Amino acid sequence: MKEKIIIVEDDPAMRLGMNHFLRAYGYEATSCDDGAKALSILDSEIFDIAIVDLKLPGVDGLTLLKHIKTISPQTGVIIITAFAEVKTAVQAIKDGAFDYIAKPFTNEELLLVIERFLKFRTLEKEVKYLSELVKKKDEFEGIVSTSSVMKEIFDKIDAVAKTDVPVLIQGESGTGKELIANAIQKQSLRKEKPYIKINCAAIPETLFESELFGYEKGAFTGATETKKGKFELANGGTIFFDEIGDMPLSLQAKLLRVIEDGIVYRLGGKEPIKINVRCIYATSKNLKELIKAEKFREDLFYRINVMPIAIPPLKERKEDIPVLIEKFLKIFSEKYGKQNITISPSAYEALLSYDYPGNVRELKHAIERALLLSKDGVIDIKHLPEEFSPLSSFQKKCFISNFSLKECIENFEKNLIIKALQECGWKKTEAAKKLGISRKALWEKIKFYGIEPNP
Repeated sequence: MKEKIIIVEDDPAMRLGMNHFLRAYGYEATSCDDGAKALSILDSEIFDIAIVDLKLPGVDGLTLLKHIKTISPQTGVIIITAFAEVKTAVQAIKDGAFDYIAKPFTNEELLLVIERFLKFRTLEKEVKYLSELVKKKDEFEGIVSTSSVMKEIFDKIDAVAKTDVPVLIQGESGTGKELIANAIQKQSLRKEKPYIKINCAAIPETLFESELFGYEKGAFTGATETKKGKFELANGGTIFFDEIGDMPLSLQAKLLRVIEDGIVYRLGGKEPIKINVRCIYATSKNLKELIKAEKFREDLFYRINVMPIAIPPLKERKEDIPVLIEKFLKIFSEKYGKQNITISPSAYEALLSYDYPGNVRELKHAIERALLLSKDGVIDIKHLPEEFSPLSSFQKKCFISNFSLKECIENFEKNLIIKALQECGWKKTEAAKKLGISRKALWEKIKFYGIEPNP
């Protein structure tokens, strides 16, 4: 179905030009020359996009914008403005306009803005669909996901939770290994019993043994009283060994003995203490590689790897990003008392396209930071960490410094040319085609900007 566009422009040449151009591109275009007429049309028809000039006879563009967003919030409004009216155009963005375009502009520039809105609307629909999907199915112990691989993990948790089978959770840092461990414990038959967590990477090797097994009074200098270890404290419940790959090799044999015999001895003690503990393990390291490097015991690996659960990195399940964004936005909106926060199209695209080397934890921190920095209820790309932005540091400065329009445009053009050349292996004919310019024009720009191939 053709998208419906209304053009409200009092300049007859511009109005007719845009109308013919958009119709030629397959859009269903309607046009009128003043705001009052537009109000009448908009009250009787729904449009996908409204292209509105700021300066209109009768009803001005800002008034028309507010009316459109009231009667048809889903309609995308593109504001046409003169360069001197940019501040007013920015106000229009705050009032709900999708974007603005400054005169003079080409039909191609207008088409680009229209296509960006349609792409953004598609993303919004996908997010809404995924959000409804999540609402139909409760969160799995606080973990939101729509990806099939995570659903398989949830099924594994259901299957193993009510047993005492050892579970080894593997995944990169930030993927949510502790959340998986928590979900297993919450669904287990031991959920009302003690749940002890041990970060194997955070305990000094000299203290590890006493932390696990406890000690008797006088066992060593400073042992002024008897202390129970983690195994005793967790008796009847569950111990979660986070980053088990960082456990000192000297302790691994003793851990294996406890797992197999169900008995611990305190440091300095001679009496065996019977324990009944379910163990869950997690690691961000490749334990098989550690075994080859003789840093992890092979017999311990096979003892703890009865039920392996591998969590994929976020970049391999990007369908989860929209629902995670929504979840974190809700959490931090409530935490910091900032309601009705929205995300700009450019920021949303950046969040969706980023690869997240820090996984879910990185996304969570990015949303929290952006929400705190946001103003007027909108998270923009400038509120995200620098690595999320596709713009160079110089281009970012264009938005916050006093660079001239010419300087900003030239810098952007230079970077775009370099990017195209790099992607085409510095083959100028291919790069020119990619950029939509002639080979001669590309040569002239390369010479003008002093662009040279990377060494």
